[in-house]
Amino acid sequence: MNKLKPILVTGGTGYIASWIIKYLLDDGYSVNTTVRKISDTEKYSHLTKLVKTSKGNLTFFEADLMKKNSFLNAMKGVEIVIHTASPFIVTNIKDVQKELIEPAKLGTINVLNSVNETESVKRVVLTSSVAAIHGDNIDIKSTKGNIFKEEYWNTTSSEKNNPYPYSKYLAEVEAWTMQKKQTRWTMTTINPSFVFGPSLSIRTDSTSIKTMLQLGNGTFLVGVPELYFGVVDVRDVALAHIKAFQLENSSGRHILCADSIELFEIGKILKKHFPKYWFPLGRVPYFLIWLVAPLLGFTRDYIEKNMGVKLAYDNSYTKKDLNFDFRNIEDTFRDHFEQLIDDKLV
Repeated sequence: MNKLKPILVTGGTGYIASWIIKYLLDDGYSVNTTVRKISDTEKYSHLTKLVKTSKGNLTFFEADLMKKNSFLNAMKGVEIVIHTASPFIVTNIKDVQKELIEPAKLGTINVLNSVNETESVKRVVLTSSVAAIHGDNIDIKSTKGNIFKEEYWNTTSSEKNNPYPYSKYLAEVEAWTMQKKQTRWTMTTINPSFVFGPSLSIRTDSTSIKTMLQLGNGTFLVGVPELYFGVVDVRDVALAHIKAFQLENSSGRHILCADSIELFEIGKILKKHFPKYWFPLGRVPYFLIWLVAPLLGFTRDYIEKNMGVKLAYDNSYTKKDLNFDFRNIEDTFRDHFEQLIDDKLV
């Protein structure tokens, strides 16, 4: 592949996108990326710093997921489009349509409409989520062998029940529908579980980073609910996006999950490496969490369908199709918390 031909990464200031851009630049690629406002240089200053120490080139374009054709300029001459831009909000949602569904679904439609209008594009790598595969943890009881695979789709979420997973489901379904209507460009999707790992920017607006901060700053000192997550390193997610276009025969959906773990266990791992911080002392009983759920931003229905339900994901296809190995999650959590300390966020 000609590294001088630019690769477009949408939503360049994002947690995952920033790592994708770093790896591409380090490998000598030319990268186009989109930001909401070119004038807001502070938000992407961490990306401009990357260019100074890399072999690649980086060009910024202004684009908005909700504006038709706003990605066309950034896409000129591009063969590979990596579409990462999408909101990640799971609590305190006031307007589901405007905050989640429209940016996820209509944003994907706008980007892929631009792909259809750009003759040079040959391949799209879409950032989806395991949220497009399932909604509540209890959905695992409807699977064969109690394990989620790429063949499953989230059929239990809606605007009222788990709106974030619903938005990811709608966006990925729409993407595959649009891809199958043409033959010029191919598509693969990356479906990460809960993403952790060091951020390249000093930020606190991501759900992953908020979770790490709350685990260490005493917010959950008394205890945490017995909640299980699939987890994966942000650096692994970034590398998977790159492999998905470099390996021309790769295809389909790819679950990105290194392991499944309980929230309290994450705290125990962190406490081993950082004993001076205020990590959870134990688990909060189910009945107490159920009572106070609305005060924490969760519905009681969510607690009933998720608390105490273990998760398992089959990542064998990803390992085979992308020739992929996952990082140890203990390293992920340690590196993430070290970054928060270094940036004086905790």
